[in-house]
Amino acid sequence: MPNAFDFSASPFDCLAAAEQRIVRDAVDVAYFREGETILDRGMEPSHLFVVIKGHVSQFDAEELVATYGPNDCFDGRSLVAGRASSRFVAAEEVLAYALAKAAVNELISGNATFGALLFSDLSQKLGALAQRHSQREMQAITMSRVDEAFLRPAHVVEGTIGIVEVATILQARRSSCVLVRDGAGLGIFTSTGLQRAILDGRPLRDLPVRELATFELVTIAPEAPLFDALALMIRHQVHRLVVARGEEIVGLLEQLDLLSFLSNHSYLITVQILQAKDLEALREQAMKITRFVALLYRGGTRVGQIGRLVQALNAKLFERTWQLVAPAELVAESCLFVMGSEGRGEQLLKTDQDNGLILRDGATLDEAIVVEACDRFSAALRDFGYPECPGGIMVRNPAWRRSASGFREVVRHWLLRPDPEGLMALAIFIDAHAVAGDASLLAEVRAEVDRLVSADDALLGRFAAAIDSFPDATGGWWNRLLKIGEQEQDLLDLKKAGIFPIVHGVRSLALRDHVRETATTARLDALVAGGRLSAELATDLADSLHFLMGLKLKAGLAELDAELPVSGAVRIDRLGSLERDLLKDSLAVVKRFKALLRHQFQLEAA
Repeated sequence: MPNAFDFSASPFDCLAAAEQRIVRDAVDVAYFREGETILDRGMEPSHLFVVIKGHVSQFDAEELVATYGPNDCFDGRSLVAGRASSRFVAAEEVLAYALAKAAVNELISGNATFGALLFSDLSQKLGALAQRHSQREMQAITMSRVDEAFLRPAHVVEGTIGIVEVATILQARRSSCVLVRDGAGLGIFTSTGLQRAILDGRPLRDLPVRELATFELVTIAPEAPLFDALALMIRHQVHRLVVARGEEIVGLLEQLDLLSFLSNHSYLITVQILQAKDLEALREQAMKITRFVALLYRGGTRVGQIGRLVQALNAKLFERTWQLVAPAELVAESCLFVMGSEGRGEQLLKTDQDNGLILRDGATLDEAIVVEACDRFSAALRDFGYPECPGGIMVRNPAWRRSASGFREVVRHWLLRPDPEGLMALAIFIDAHAVAGDASLLAEVRAEVDRLVSADDALLGRFAAAIDSFPDATGGWWNRLLKIGEQEQDLLDLKKAGIFPIVHGVRSLALRDHVRETATTARLDALVAGGRLSAELATDLADSLHFLMGLKLKAGLAELDAELPVSGAVRIDRLGSLERDLLKDSLAVVKRFKALLRHQFQLEAA
């Protein structure tokens, strides 16, 4: 057998040494001429093929449905089923490894992950992939440093002051402890010490704090591993550590903050957003969100979870920003909301601003103050790294800053006299999610949408037809795999090819059935619960969406690392064999979903 078999390619990268020997003992090399049929429909396959050189085309009837290149394997499903359901043809001269069926069966029986990656459906493949990387997030956490956690300020008092004065300081600073300096020594006084002082019996005003302070501090360096800090707390049975760099006190690490950080890195950013006193402090936290996304993704966190965390963080960021730029009366008499991927909880990296403001009917607000606050808000977000929306869908645009009755009127216009621009605005708006102010104002306008969308099949059809807004996004995609490496032939816009058709298709079904949820996965759950969509298709759509979002995020992070603008496109030639396989499966799900939508909304007849 050839010694060059690549065990780094999926699904062979999950094999142990003994299982790799099974492959080496049972594999051979096969050659096929251009145009030669390797497997025909109905044939009983005897081998699993792994392409070394060339490309193989898979046909259902006469339709090209997939293409396999170097390191891709086929056809595991036929091997397990016992009959080939498609025709596999050499698109050019092909050199391939041929692994005997008996060896494949032995590997499947002894390695569930190998079997899942080889022939299972999309959901099982993704589940196997997640299982393989289940330890990565914990590994990333164990490498975190003390100074990456939230450190509380260290307040130092002289040991001669009385307990009453110390208690006043604790209350004013909302702290549970102070450091106590007594000559050259440094100790700590906590709320537990306050209890002991009360039980002491002496007048608290005259009782020096040094008498009840503990001078055996447990310290740790800011660059020390975070898990070392946890070990120190356990070892010394303390609830806080003094973080010090030599003689310099950096801060205090509380046990609660440490455990919160270990369970959720977003805790630190959230606390600092809530405590921000100005826009510059918020800008610093906004920059951390992108680094946080990269940490989570590279640590193995699922894309859906990342999206929900980013939505929560951004909501806190936007809310605090609005509180800093808008008067309290304006905040109380309005509802600030976000839309698009941000509203759905599916934004991972910073994208264009999509936000609006609903003002309470009858509120006596100075128009100039409202305009100034909205302008400052849009400018602040731009400074935070959120580009202005090219279409002007921002609070600084009067079209997206209206009274509640004004928004209800414009919603009626979108629905009763639909034009392309109005339908686009409607699609954006029904993803709206309140982030600050009175959320009931948004709920009232959203209710107007549900009231007006009844059985208007023509409107729903025109709305759903946007799934075909990018007809060339996937057209010929399988053929493009044959041209990997040629300029401008190996880029795929994931949003156009798959993300948008899934998101808008589900959004169309949700609009038809008055589903109030904004997240795509939540809408899918509601549609399944209402009997309007099969659970199997809903699972495939959610898995496909998250896989495509993950690919887009991976490409975007690589572009950021290279200091390039985030494009949303992926280089097909840079995908691994498993990623290409999952991409094919995901786009096949998109194709099946679009066919269902065309049937349900009678788009072909439109």
